[in-house]
Amino acid sequence: MKKIVIVLLLFASVFSSAQEIKPVLKDNDLKLAAIPYYSYGKGLGITSPDSLFQLNIRFRMQNRVTFIQNDGADAAYSGEIRRLRLRFDGYVGNPHFLYVIQLSFAPGDVGEIEEGENINIIRDAAIFYRPNKHWSFLFGQTKLPGNRQRVNSSGALQLTDRSINNARFTIDRDFGFQAYYLNENKDKFSYNIKTAVTTGEGRNWTKSSDDGVALTGKLELMPFGSFKKDGTNFEGDVAREEKPKLLVSGAFSQNNLSKRTQGQLGKDLFESKTTKAVFVDAMVKYNGWAFMSAYMSRSAKDPIAYNPEDITEFNFVPVGSGMDYQLSYVFPTNYEIIGRFSTQKMHKDIQMLTPNSKQYSIGLTKYLWEHAFKLQGEVTLSDLNYFDGSNKQNWYVRFQLEIGI
Repeated sequence: MKKIVIVLLLFASVFSSAQEIKPVLKDNDLKLAAIPYYSYGKGLGITSPDSLFQLNIRFRMQNRVTFIQNDGADAAYSGEIRRLRLRFDGYVGNPHFLYVIQLSFAPGDVGEIEEGENINIIRDAAIFYRPNKHWSFLFGQTKLPGNRQRVNSSGALQLTDRSINNARFTIDRDFGFQAYYLNENKDKFSYNIKTAVTTGEGRNWTKSSDDGVALTGKLELMPFGSFKKDGTNFEGDVAREEKPKLLVSGAFSQNNLSKRTQGQLGKDLFESKTTKAVFVDAMVKYNGWAFMSAYMSRSAKDPIAYNPEDITEFNFVPVGSGMDYQLSYVFPTNYEIIGRFSTQKMHKDIQMLTPNSKQYSIGLTKYLWEHAFKLQGEVTLSDLNYFDGSNKQNWYVRFQLEIGI
């Protein structure tokens, strides 16, 4: 509780001093590190004649069809609108004070409507105070500074989905305070420091309150300078870096008394658990080539939670670790080939409840308008190894179209 009071006093001090700052940012393109969002250009913008108000409108849509063959099941296919998003951003009164709103409407985004649960239309709703190009302070709901692939927009991915390790171990959107210090330079050593103090229960949580908070910190290093066109925020070298660029980052998040199986995600636990997550990422881009590697892990003491009213009923925190490896090349014709390999090993405490996994993916993408308008094809095989020695292999073939501004 003392930590929250300290943070509130800090933000009160910052905002009180901000009243004397005059609007000096003439070209505020809203490249907010807390909400990376791939955009070719700046969307559709409206600025009032007196420059006291600005609104940018953006949308994106993912339509896909998938052929699925799961081990032991009949072949099937699905067609769906995977994502449909609207984003609004800008400033009011002073370009140092910014806002971002992102709404989702596709069934896969909103999730299944259950009695007593909130409808998850709101993805981002945050207010920023950015006194200069280095500092940013945020209050509201948005992504935490976690692993690289999660922080990247789903519209900036090379394959149609994030990896199996991201699905198991990531931290996601949360409500609270964030503070960033960004020090990026084009051709010399650069670094970013990102921190967050949040509720730990994920987006749109209103069921109950508790004394547990999530504490997150991240350090990003770019030894050879920043990437072209904010290239850390999208996969693949569509910008074709003329010099080798490298990003190395590490993040740690502790979610105290988490109420959900995956911290900000998942089903409600029968009892609260404190979890710790570690993320290490590396990204290299040069002349159309791109390589990414990531380590993710989650740990928790006594990860299995039992129903106090019926001890035969239980759920668990997915603890364990995994590695991702991803390599790609963009041809001058804007076709791209991508390969990804992921391994996932679950902790011994839950190995009887969930399998270890490997996943192999190959993709082909045609960029019509960079990541904003692209055609994607993908073949993925998942290899599942169970505690009893049995094995299952599931695979799918998918075509996806992405379009947005």
